Amino acid sequence: MRVGFGYDSHRLVEGRRLVLGGVEIPYHKGLLGHSDGDALVHAITDAVIGALGLGDIGRHFPDTDMTWKDASSVMMLKHIVGLVRANGFEVSWVDCTVIAEEPKLAPYMERMEEAVSASGIPHGAINIKAKTNEGMGFTGRGEGVAAYAVCLLRKL
Repeated sequence: MRVGFGYDSHRLVEGRRLVLGGVEIPYHKGLLGHSDGDALVHAITDAVIGALGLGDIGRHFPDTDMTWKDASSVMMLKHIVGLVRANGFEVSWVDCTVIAEEPKLAPYMERMEEAVSASGIPHGAINIKAKTNEGMGFTGRGEGVAAYAVCLLRKL
């Protein structure tokens, strides 16, 4: 077995759509990023890459590569899940936490788990939690969103 840890954060800005966990969420701001800015899926992707020992998300999807401009982060994760299988592993478990003061994410959790499973990670192997930061730090002030993830890979 192998374990990987991932983290990501993005600034909230006007004029962008808010995508978290592969789900578009109605909100007056969105996450700034080269792709769709999905901090949650980026953290999951980084955790999976880390478990594989293949660097980080920036190495695989650099912001200088226009292939990934405005791309779906779930599709990026799908590419990495393909590398998991190619390296003789499977994703056994992903546990993650997204930190956002607003909007409230509880109504979207089930849809997020379904959207992330479109990457090839089994639906029953994904756990997503949402927390606020109680008004502290950049997430607490509503300046951005952060996410953490851990991934367990099992050798086939």
